[in-house]
Amino acid sequence: MNELIDFLIVKKVKLGNVFGGIGLKDMDDGASIPLGDLELVFTSDSYTVEPLFFPGGNIGVLAACGTINDLAVMGAKPLALMDSIIVEEGFPISKLNEIIESLVEVTSMNNVAIVGGDFKVMPKGKMDKIIISTSGIGIAKKNSIITDSGLKPGDKIIVTGTIGEHELSLISVREGLSFESPIASDVAPIWPLIETSMKIGGLRAAKDPTRGGLAAALNEMARKSNVSIWIYEENIPIKPEVKAACEMLGLDPLYLACEGRAILGVDCERADEILKAIRNFEIARTSAIIGEVRSENPGYVVLETSIGGKRILESPVGMPLPRIC
Repeated sequence: MNELIDFLIVKKVKLGNVFGGIGLKDMDDGASIPLGDLELVFTSDSYTVEPLFFPGGNIGVLAACGTINDLAVMGAKPLALMDSIIVEEGFPISKLNEIIESLVEVTSMNNVAIVGGDFKVMPKGKMDKIIISTSGIGIAKKNSIITDSGLKPGDKIIVTGTIGEHELSLISVREGLSFESPIASDVAPIWPLIETSMKIGGLRAAKDPTRGGLAAALNEMARKSNVSIWIYEENIPIKPEVKAACEMLGLDPLYLACEGRAILGVDCERADEILKAIRNFEIARTSAIIGEVRSENPGYVVLETSIGGKRILESPVGMPLPRIC
């Protein structure tokens, strides 16, 4: 996907940013436009998740949280959202109402305004049920934007909770699987965690591990920051039921999508303080320091296994499950 986007879009665009802000070629979670002492941060995404309703949420919750989180990991306070909803002719009004109510509930609880949007109906059979596209806007102080390329040697890597639940929750519904301990999606807004970390100071980089999970996000951060990231397998928080399900299905939890987690690169001197602070939030009780940043072998992610070995944690070349977001 990254190669396709680079070939079809990035290489063709000549004007890819405004006033020197974060832009297209940065390939971050959003873009910024400096305006005086502030920077406006924009993001956009489309949601085609299947199934539309899953343990822990639905496509409406996912669209709201995904937009808020993309702004949050750039250090921007989410302010407003616009949504474009396209539904297939015959889509049940009751389900559409539930989806929209979920989207509105998430934005309202996070003081994010819905300022406009679009709604269209496609003829039956011309699309699959519903697609939601969102655009979000946030605000940050000038020169305070957080990118996924800000890591420095010595930084610690924090993940803000257990991994793998979102994609596994979709697999369980899609494949009709029933686990002894039900697995619900981790989908949730993460701005409070980011805001808290920024107030403490020392937050160098941030990214949400959506498509491709922890492995994809770490590889992207290492490559863009021109550093290596060393991860300790025994420190990675994974629920026992997720481990068991992955072993049964032949999946690696490090490559499964999360929708309510963040990977933080933080100054080593502030790591413990940040970890303690974010653990006060319900969604981040299981946060952990899972690794560190080094200068040797830039661009690589190295996993130190629980049995004492080392292996390269490669970036995924595909996805175990399509349409996860």
